[in-house]
Amino acid sequence: MELKRLFEPLQVQNIVLKNRIIMPAIHHHYTPDGYATDRFNRYYWRRAEGGAALIIVGGCRFDDYGGAIGMMSLQDDSYIDGYRAFTDGMHARGALVGVQLYHAGAYAPRGAIKNGAPALSPSAGISQFTKAPVQEISVAEIHHLVQLWANAAVRAQRAGFDMVEISASAGYLISQFLSPLKNKRTDIYGGSWENRTRLAREVVSAIRSAVGPQYPIGMRVSGDAFVPGAVSDSETVLFCKQMEEYGVDILNVTGGWHESKVPQITGDVPCGGFAYLAAAVRDAVHIPVAVSNRINDPGTAERLLSTGAGDAVSVGRALIADPDWVKKAQAGTLEEIRRCVACNQGCLGKAFFAQPVECAINAEAGHELEWERIKRRTGIRILVVGGGPAGCTFALYAARLGHKVTLWERTGSLGGQLPIVAQPPGKQEYRHLIPYYEATLSKLGVSVEKSRTAEAREILAAGYDAVVLATGAEVSHPKLPGDNSVPVVTANDILSRKAIAGSHVLVVGGGSVGCETAQYLARESALTPEESYFLLSKRAVGSSEVLRLMDLSRRSIGIVDIAAIGKGFSPGTGWPVMQELDRLGVQQYPQHRVEDISRGVVILAPAENGQETVRVPCDTIVTAVGSVPNDALARALEAQGMIVYRLGDANHVGTIFSAVHQAFELAATI
Repeated sequence: MELKRLFEPLQVQNIVLKNRIIMPAIHHHYTPDGYATDRFNRYYWRRAEGGAALIIVGGCRFDDYGGAIGMMSLQDDSYIDGYRAFTDGMHARGALVGVQLYHAGAYAPRGAIKNGAPALSPSAGISQFTKAPVQEISVAEIHHLVQLWANAAVRAQRAGFDMVEISASAGYLISQFLSPLKNKRTDIYGGSWENRTRLAREVVSAIRSAVGPQYPIGMRVSGDAFVPGAVSDSETVLFCKQMEEYGVDILNVTGGWHESKVPQITGDVPCGGFAYLAAAVRDAVHIPVAVSNRINDPGTAERLLSTGAGDAVSVGRALIADPDWVKKAQAGTLEEIRRCVACNQGCLGKAFFAQPVECAINAEAGHELEWERIKRRTGIRILVVGGGPAGCTFALYAARLGHKVTLWERTGSLGGQLPIVAQPPGKQEYRHLIPYYEATLSKLGVSVEKSRTAEAREILAAGYDAVVLATGAEVSHPKLPGDNSVPVVTANDILSRKAIAGSHVLVVGGGSVGCETAQYLARESALTPEESYFLLSKRAVGSSEVLRLMDLSRRSIGIVDIAAIGKGFSPGTGWPVMQELDRLGVQQYPQHRVEDISRGVVILAPAENGQETVRVPCDTIVTAVGSVPNDALARALEAQGMIVYRLGDANHVGTIFSAVHQAFELAATI
């Protein structure tokens, strides 16, 4: 694949980007008191080494109200020297670096503001994001805030940052002023469009006056709030034209607000799915426009540039997952890219709780300093049994440390459960890990033997210095009461397509696997994306009829669990699935258990008093009640006195995140 446009230079005011790849600001919480730290530096320096042209750090707070204490800060001059050392390191590694000056307004988290004061907002009320009371910012406070914004820009300039970016996206303070939904003011900052854009105009003007005519100023904007009554895509275009007139040099167009019910970065968002918003802005302005959201492979990036959606691409979480994404794309080794799987477990799921960002598939992310300190050793012979994420991750890290690694996989391909994991809607990105493991292990010289069944006697005789067992888990098969009149299959049977469910399905187990399997079953019997496109593009039926059919699943599906439905998702990642279950009419029976199965009817008894017994007609039962470690080989070897290391689900059933991080930690210590 030729990636011609992706690696063309781009002029932004007085700086030249060596390629069209920008890493946008993502909250990482590596700066607990706002100052640059070794962890912060090493993380971003590693991404600079990977080849991105411009890396924007932040958000960066500049007052007592705008953001969490753990965010980076330029609130006073004491922060400058540390960030000057940081930017020097970025430049030495070939990257330009900007900083996003950020004010959350009503979105400022509880407890983040000194003295416990309420967050600032255009108008008093309750924040729909934090659910906490907010106070109206006065005109005098606005004027002071604008000056603080400009002061922070000057500090950024003195600290060696190549540009500043103003945060006007995601529902933060400037977005709130733009929106008549949030801005109920009757003074010069509310009411008319001119008044609602006044704060943004004043911020840009103040920063331009403070930093001079040639210092680049960027702005990140929401292309559409996706919140009824807030800011539409057409208003965003008008706003961006205005910002260009006032001195903004580059616009970065993302999706909606945090309180939007439309997912923005999860796996159900198509790659580049909000590019149309950036394209509309690009058609209206004369400055560079970066397109954002779910750009995790170079082919998508090249397509967006070649079709004119933007002048640059924002590659954010993809560079968390693989800091060498750019170098690999430029070298043409696309199969070696560890593509972001859009799970949001280690990034969004942690950042929203003010925890340091990690990555489910890249255990090094945020731990670059620890990795650098691990001493490379004289290689020992290590056998890894099991080619799932745990085994493959351990093998590649052990090989990088200098060990001679052999990996046995009993099936004909690597990946373990990844083909099954990738089946539910929004999980398709997981399938790209398989070619990544294949290519990377080969490059590192790991001897991979597929279709190789591991036996204790053979392992004992081989004389390996260390044996790591990543043999996975076995699906649990609960014993259900009743007359066996309803066929019982597992979630794995459904997702691997070994079994096809009927039209009346009950999923037993309401954790993440059960919910995702129910979503898969409901989508499987509804109008497909291809059918929807065909009907709409051919004008075969009206859009309202297509929407009706998309919301209609031909299956009657229920989920039952002794506890609540939807537990087991990482924080902030399960709501799109639960939203889909509601849309597609999946019934939920929390606090119930299967009491009996008789003549094609499942009887669900309440687990607590006060609930009713439910009778559910059923032709297929799907169990999703967990797994148990596959540890037979480990026990056999241990019985012979061998020391073995159990890894991933073979040790304790968990997630891909836990398996990958355990593998990293074991490789660092073995």
